[in-house]
Amino acid sequence: MIWDRRRPLEQQPSESAHDLFADLLEQAPQAALLLDSDNRVIAANEVARAFFEIDTSRLPASLVEVTLESRLLEVVSSREPESEANLVHHRRTVLTKLVPSRRVGESILFLTDITELRHLARVRKEFVANLVHELKTPITSLRLTAESLLGDPMPKDRRRFAERLVKEADLMSKIIDNLRQLGDIETGAMALEITTFDLRELIDDSVARLGIDRPVNVDGQPPLQVSTDRAKLAQAVGNLLDNAAKFSPPGTAIDVQTEVGDELVISIRDRGPGISPEHWSRVFERFYKVDRARPRESGGFGLGLAITKHLVQVLGGRIWTEAAREGGQVFFIALPRQVLISA
Repeated sequence: MIWDRRRPLEQQPSESAHDLFADLLEQAPQAALLLDSDNRVIAANEVARAFFEIDTSRLPASLVEVTLESRLLEVVSSREPESEANLVHHRRTVLTKLVPSRRVGESILFLTDITELRHLARVRKEFVANLVHELKTPITSLRLTAESLLGDPMPKDRRRFAERLVKEADLMSKIIDNLRQLGDIETGAMALEITTFDLRELIDDSVARLGIDRPVNVDGQPPLQVSTDRAKLAQAVGNLLDNAAKFSPPGTAIDVQTEVGDELVISIRDRGPGISPEHWSRVFERFYKVDRARPRESGGFGLGLAITKHLVQVLGGRIWTEAAREGGQVFFIALPRQVLISA
């Protein structure tokens, strides 16, 4: 219950140590602090004791001393029945509810951790804003081009306008397809189709399929037979190859290496300007772009790496990026060693 069972009964700040109401508070799924008229913490339930690491032998004590959060004292002092507080020391966001206790002068402060809810709300807001940003340009271009066609342009211009309409429609279709694929992956609707294949052959096929117009150096690793979903791994590798080609100066080479240790690691390195470390974790987020000024045609929509990350996770692996020692950026795909049939 909310009172400390280890303290003698006569020291408890309640008429009964077995009070049913106190027992309910003790087992409550949210933190609860009992405060006196001076806003000192008299007692705390199990969740509050664990969250704030409260030593009950030191109670009663000031609210700030117990929680290390001055914002909570501000909330209590204002007597606001409900409020939202950002906890600096604990780096959490909580919803507070202050209610009178059964004893005069005392009150109970309830705290509900809403950090994840606020994070999800922020992610949702950013997602909508980014989606609007990505769709606004092709929609605007479609409208302007259609209006140009309505103006009965010269025959020589009609084909150019029509080609522009098709191009912008294809861009919008690609965004929708990518979002649908992300949704399928995240909801688990995308099943694995396990086959056995040669990894070097998959890499060579990906290079040929993409039609990369620059040298691609694949290391001389002996043939590796792997057993996993070939299509998903091919898409992940292809996305990284395509990404390396887009962000490297024309004519520069792309290096592909495979290493076998505790994991099977595939690395793809470009010779571009590289990515600042503060972006390394965020480049795998939806619509995240290191350089937003880069044209969509060359820089994509900021969905390719997000899809790649989820594909690799579906395969049981992990993905990350680092700066290459010789310059440029390198992306790594690590798969469980169990996917190897021979090494």
